Amino acid sequence: MCADAVIRRFAGAFILLSLALASFVHPGWLWFTAFVGVNLLQSSFTGFCPLEKILGHFGLMGCKPAK
Repeated sequence: MCADAVIRRFAGAFILLSLALASFVHPGWLWFTAFVGVNLLQSSFTGFCPLEKILGHFGLMGCKPAK
């Protein structure tokens, strides 16, 4: 499992990146912003976070695989 701060940092970075891409490249990048928001919302209800699974699988950022 990951610390909540790691997940929040990734989510914030993805949102800022997608907003910058929408401003400078193409407005279609706002769909990526919506995707991140939907994942944050569903994880608050279900406790399942895809990013946490991915980071745990690779052992990155101090995350450990779920048992």
